[in-house]
Amino acid sequence: MKLNPLDDRLVIKPAEAETKTPTGIVLPETAKEKPTRGKVLHVGPGRMLENGNRAPITVKVGDEVYYGKYAGTEIKINDELFVIVRESDLLGVVVK
Repeated sequence: MKLNPLDDRLVIKPAEAETKTPTGIVLPETAKEKPTRGKVLHVGPGRMLENGNRAPITVKVGDEVYYGKYAGTEIKINDELFVIVRESDLLGVVVK
């Protein structure tokens, strides 16, 4: 199934939650933090401006991004978790 976001929304595949700390302590399921980093899978056409044109989206498919912990809406499709967020909810793009 393909999900096309509307306006300035993005479909993001969240990164896996960390299973242990940098010092090697294994985290139980209840202590894992919600991921705030993911890969952009689909990009909407951009929000509609008052003049009838669309504002360009600055991120593209394949970019790794950080988003707010409680930003967007989580959805499950075929047992896969995705997050739909507005471009304005992004905190940054990972530069490689």
